[in-house]
Amino acid sequence: MSYRSRVFSHDRKFEPRSRTRLLAIVGAVAVVGGVGGALLIPNMGSVFGASNAANVAGTCATPSATSTAAGTTAAAAATPSSTAATVAPTPNGTAATPVATAAATTGAATATSAPTTGATAAATAATTGATAAATASATPTICPTSTATTTATATPTATAAAAAAAANVSCDIIVPANPLTAQGLATPFQLTGTDGATPAASGCNMVNNGNLGAFVQATILNPATGALSVYEPLVITQGTTPAAVPVVPTLPANAIVTIDFGFNGTNLTQVGATPNALAQGRCVNGLGGSIFGQVSFCNGTQFFRAVARAKAAGRLVIPPLGTAAKTGQPCLTTRNFDVVDQDPSDNVTTTYLLTANGETAQDNATNVAALMGATPVVNGSDNKLLDSFLDPTIGCTPFEAPDLTMGGTLGTSQALDEISAQNQAAPVALVPENDEMVLVNDAFSVAKTNLYRENLGQAPVSAANNTTSSPANFCQNMVNIQTPFLANNQALLATDTSPVPAVGNNLLTFMANRLNMSFTNLNCQNFGLQNPVTVTLDGNGVATAATFNTAQQTATAATTTAGSGATGTVMPAPGQRMSRRHHRMMNPSGM
Repeated sequence: MSYRSRVFSHDRKFEPRSRTRLLAIVGAVAVVGGVGGALLIPNMGSVFGASNAANVAGTCATPSATSTAAGTTAAAAATPSSTAATVAPTPNGTAATPVATAAATTGAATATSAPTTGATAAATAATTGATAAATASATPTICPTSTATTTATATPTATAAAAAAAANVSCDIIVPANPLTAQGLATPFQLTGTDGATPAASGCNMVNNGNLGAFVQATILNPATGALSVYEPLVITQGTTPAAVPVVPTLPANAIVTIDFGFNGTNLTQVGATPNALAQGRCVNGLGGSIFGQVSFCNGTQFFRAVARAKAAGRLVIPPLGTAAKTGQPCLTTRNFDVVDQDPSDNVTTTYLLTANGETAQDNATNVAALMGATPVVNGSDNKLLDSFLDPTIGCTPFEAPDLTMGGTLGTSQALDEISAQNQAAPVALVPENDEMVLVNDAFSVAKTNLYRENLGQAPVSAANNTTSSPANFCQNMVNIQTPFLANNQALLATDTSPVPAVGNNLLTFMANRLNMSFTNLNCQNFGLQNPVTVTLDGNGVATAATFNTAQQTATAATTTAGSGATGTVMPAPGQRMSRRHHRMMNPSGM
């Protein structure tokens, strides 16, 4: 059963299914067999298609077309065939009348009583500054489709390509021009392969969303009033068209927009649809040639600076965290050591609808009614874990704002979670230098850590915050704080279902196995610490029970100063990392 199917009955479930290794094995055998094997099994191409239909929905849906455009930018022209539907935009790009326009509210954002399940996908936006003028009449650009090709019989080349697609963990996302404007937000972002590989050849398509799905999320600040809102720009597979024309948001005057990107694979690289698109959005992939990996940002630095100004002026009031009804403790945030993992504050809460022919649409009531049978697909994230699993289980409410994708219905976002986390009491968990997303050549990097942090509104590395979030102290606090939290709330957490059943069979065992993985992958053992959790795994590697050692520990390098870890290898040796299949580095637990 898909994530969203369970969401309708339970309100919060997520299970991205890892692709089976069988494709790679059979592909290798087929290559050895050569053409003779292909002749013996003429339908092999259809069985092991590069689109790989194993996805979150658990259905076999095929994209309506695949791109034949080469290169890494969207400027390359695709030639449509008679079998592929084509919408030819003008150079400035206009398309059909949008389904709806959604007005931004003018009041201050406040917390509400229930989490929103129609959100799951972006990261926090990064950069140096921008204001986007409202364009209520703007229409989204619909990208043209290109030739769809199929092969009736398998060849060694085809099966090798299928195996390569099954093993691939990296994709590109094409960012439209002027992404911080209403028209830019409503223009579909496009998922495709790297180095000119097509979606089919690379597996980088939204049908394969459980392994390589990309998600985008925007959070919007009205600088005049302090009001916040959210919007989910649509991601489509390059070479397809949206299943429904995206809503064009009505932005407030001088809106400050941040865009966060999330990915269910390992490495997602932004590519501009035009030569200036990334600069227009003040987009950040990482530090120089070292990308963050799953996440990236547009205009995040300027957004959080504007948030700070609005708070200081009293225009933006962040609701207090409140007290969890079922634990009596303060409600959780993404900066609470009770719930952090090896790569905290990553990915988004966006949800899309996936149709049977591989097209995507924004998740709103209009599209749900019009696209009967479409399956919601999501991005596994720390934010989704907090907003849709932990908060409801312990009796808390996430920070929400009007979602312009859904006509103003309240929704969550990664940036909203980071704003709420500014109320986190000490000790505060900030992104540590041993988070794999901020490493450079497997070594600590203060510069890259600071770039990531500033796109989330977090303070740069300093001697002061290293007392909690240096590599050694982050490990120490995660062990000493999260272990008792899980141990003390075992009965409560075990009552809820697992966000990723391939990791744990309920919320407790999932959290225990996630902590177990994080300890190993942060190399916490190198700081003289002992793994505090022992998990019992079944034959499929799923945690079914856990025990906790709550004895307090002291890291041997607990006084690490800013940047002192800039040398040395920090990643576990090959084969020693703990993760789900196909997620060997980033976000191994799926949340």
